[in-house]
Amino acid sequence: MSEYEFLMSKTASIFAPSVERLDIALLVLPGASILEVASVLDPMRNANRHLGREGFRWRVVSPSGAPVPLTCGLELPSSGRLNSARDSEALIVIAGYRHADATTPSLLADLARIAGRFRAIGGVDTGAWVLARAGLLDGHRATVHWEDLEDFALAHPGVDVVPDRFVISRHRFTAAGAAPAADLMLHLIGLRCGPAIAAQVAGSFLYEAAVDGARPQRPGMLPAARDARLSNALRMMSAHLEAPLPLATISRAQGLSLRRMEQLFRAGLGQGPGAAYLDLRLQAARRLVLDTSHALQEIALRCGFSDQSSFSRAFRRRFGQPPVALRRGMAIRARVQSG
Repeated sequence: MSEYEFLMSKTASIFAPSVERLDIALLVLPGASILEVASVLDPMRNANRHLGREGFRWRVVSPSGAPVPLTCGLELPSSGRLNSARDSEALIVIAGYRHADATTPSLLADLARIAGRFRAIGGVDTGAWVLARAGLLDGHRATVHWEDLEDFALAHPGVDVVPDRFVISRHRFTAAGAAPAADLMLHLIGLRCGPAIAAQVAGSFLYEAAVDGARPQRPGMLPAARDARLSNALRMMSAHLEAPLPLATISRAQGLSLRRMEQLFRAGLGQGPGAAYLDLRLQAARRLVLDTSHALQEIALRCGFSDQSSFSRAFRRRFGQPPVALRRGMAIRARVQSG
């Protein structure tokens, strides 16, 4: 192979028609979701079945080279450390809860060192955080799960953060979660192997793919609701947690009177719109208490509470304990598990 051909093989997009086999390595971090791993692997396996040939080959690697504990309690076999993936053409980092614990300085250094060997590098869910911390998303568009969008954008100003399901930015790609990862893989299969193969793969899983990665991550809170106005009202609430909207504003946006909106919420959720809005804010606060190190005062403000004391009272009524106790208990459990 000439030097030109070698360089072209490294710079040509993996998202282009090709009959060549694509070798992909998955770096799976402890705490990843089995559904996210399957959303990446199974579309490739099924594509090979429909192609009648090996269009895709994959291997799983882990930070330590040992089997990876997933959130469901199962362990995913690994073929070695990250360095064993150096001959693959693409690398996908899959991470989930508490990714920061597994993202050691040595792992970040290894990622930065080995990145140039791959034609493309991607991240699923909090895999984008890992890539960004390694400096591999600077100057690129990227996405993360909707719960992390604000924090991710603040932490990584060099990344153009968008709220899409999946994003392809030159030789980088990111997916916001399990279903967007499946969308991304079907998109890859369709571009490399043709839309008919992608349709057959989607049909095998009874799955309707979102071919447009820019489609919102959350089209509606209740997609099966009989009245779409209920789903749309919940979506408005979810988009305005820090500065809650007056219920009258939400009802007018749906063409409803306050009384009619009350009826819709009670029929669909068994609670009124005010209680439902408060629950959305408290559920968001609980996630921030458990999954971030933000100060409780900051969490209170970000979830629409004017002060920490009112936040703590509402939190205790909803979850049976104040946020400080929940966070303290989580820290104790983490120390016990690590010890």
